[in-house]
Amino acid sequence: MRTFSASYLGLALLISACGGSPDRREYTLQGQILTVAPDHKEANIKHEEIPGFMAAMTMPYKALDAKEFEPLAPGDLINATLVVVSNDAYLQNVKKVGNAPLEQPAAAPSASSGFELLKDGEPVPNARFLDQDGTAIDLASLKGKAVVVTFIYTSCPLPTFCPLMDRHFATMQARLKEKNNDLNVQLLSVSFDPVTDTPAVLKKHAAGLKADPRIWTFVTGDRDELDQWASRFGVSVSRSMNDPKDITHNLRTAVIDRQGNLVRSYTGNEWTPEQVLADVRVMVGVD
Repeated sequence: MRTFSASYLGLALLISACGGSPDRREYTLQGQILTVAPDHKEANIKHEEIPGFMAAMTMPYKALDAKEFEPLAPGDLINATLVVVSNDAYLQNVKKVGNAPLEQPAAAPSASSGFELLKDGEPVPNARFLDQDGTAIDLASLKGKAVVVTFIYTSCPLPTFCPLMDRHFATMQARLKEKNNDLNVQLLSVSFDPVTDTPAVLKKHAAGLKADPRIWTFVTGDRDELDQWASRFGVSVSRSMNDPKDITHNLRTAVIDRQGNLVRSYTGNEWTPEQVLADVRVMVGVD
């Protein structure tokens, strides 16, 4: 990741939380504004490493108060407090400390560029994966099952991003087990970071979540092939040319029917496990 002058972007330091919830953590975040949402409630920020918490990366961050981002523009250098509490994360005390030209291009485009989005009802192209046990599988082998797929990487630290997808899938697994998976659903978490997320890493991650491979499987594969396949669902992945671990991505989750056709895609992190399972029940005709 690009390094700015020390007066602007020194190493991020952990701030001890003063009182409040015992699970509340605060960190200093120092970086550069890339974009600000029209409602000023979210900004895409390229930031330095936060030691002990997360690598240097580019991520969208929300603010509880839109006034935090209101005066900011692309190129502004900022200091802010990143608050991580329970299953949420947000910025506060955002201060502009300078401005610098935006790096052009900010990130290398992924191989996903130029592929047409799948429409509801269209057949989903086959894809080849390597699962958490190192076994080669493909999407076609799951025909006959309803598949719920999401896209993550295991080192994503923000609780409102990939970890939230994990929690939602864990909830769906629990609900499915309550009825012996009467819907015949396969949950599929696809990592788009195959360099880090080897089968051994995925296996450990899955074990930590108590993922039952009969219902919930973690997979990865060839990076370019995965990027192309994920792009058909609307997943956008960019990696910094200087640091491939600096990953920018959005969130997409999709339901695929038993014949391998797209039923529905869910954008972002606002969907719920109950909503997805209800849609699956309608699809398979189970009340």
